[in-house]
Amino acid sequence: MREYSPVSFRLSILDQCPIPEGLSAGDALRNSLDLAKMADQLGYTRYWLAEHHGTPGLACASPEVMIGPIAAATSRLRVGSGGVMLPHYSPLKVAENFSMLTGLYGGRIDLGIGRAPGTTAAVSFALQRDRRQPAPDDFREQLQELLGYFGDGTFGTAPFRQRLPARFETPEILLLGSSPQSAIWAAELGLPYVFADFINPAGAPLAEYYRAHFQASDRSSSPQVAVAVWAICAPTDEEALRLSASFRMLMLLLFRGRLVPVPPVERALCFLEQEGVPAGQLPLERRIITGSPAKVRAALETVAAEYGAEEVLVVNVMYDHALRRRSYELIAAACGLV
Repeated sequence: MREYSPVSFRLSILDQCPIPEGLSAGDALRNSLDLAKMADQLGYTRYWLAEHHGTPGLACASPEVMIGPIAAATSRLRVGSGGVMLPHYSPLKVAENFSMLTGLYGGRIDLGIGRAPGTTAAVSFALQRDRRQPAPDDFREQLQELLGYFGDGTFGTAPFRQRLPARFETPEILLLGSSPQSAIWAAELGLPYVFADFINPAGAPLAEYYRAHFQASDRSSSPQVAVAVWAICAPTDEEALRLSASFRMLMLLLFRGRLVPVPPVERALCFLEQEGVPAGQLPLERRIITGSPAKVRAALETVAAEYGAEEVLVVNVMYDHALRRRSYELIAAACGLV
């Protein structure tokens, strides 16, 4: 196998815990645990769990439930949420959850915070405790309260903070986003910023805004940018493109309002052919990287350069767990991980 020099950025994994057709959510979560163990050995920096609700294709509704088992099964990886969708929850409860995890696995826990619902409007409503009226759009206030529990009041006093006898262990706190508002808040609050390029590939100007307007804080003295990128790697370009068919079918049906488990590759290829969709056609306004190790490395380097990112998180959805493992093995080797 060709040996590659190390890339200039840290390399991590964002896991959406895909549920292959014919398997259960438990099977998918055990696959994630297996993948995390391998990532720990390969030299990846972080392993993050995404939060999604009410879908038969993605298994993780509670990243904090998976963080503990994965941190316990690994020794070097940072493990965290990518992210906790804060509008659904009490900031105090999130602080307690991640304080406990940090206490158990000190120095290795990340709290990535997101604003998106991660589900449909109906499921978002079902997640609310009080359903007498729509939930308020008060993410900034929630975020400031959450930061207050972990800090000294620099970001404002959290309600009842002075009455809480417990000391909160502090994870690394990062703000996730795919829109301009997240860049503004991350800069104002002095938080590391993680942009979801796999949702919005036009985020490079937002990362530039974040760096230009960053205000130093106790959490970060300088701007820190990471970018989450969708990528599948295989020995050949043709095989990688073929393996991406499952995700392309999944996304096409999602845009039509149909939620399904991750389909097998052959069925996905037949479906795309019947629909008249070329195998390489992108889902609407998405960037998908597929290819051989050298091609994927070059593409990741290009995206990292666009964002000025110090870290790249690789995310993908695949039907075959063994081939998904192989994809991350190839990417690790191509990026010179040790």
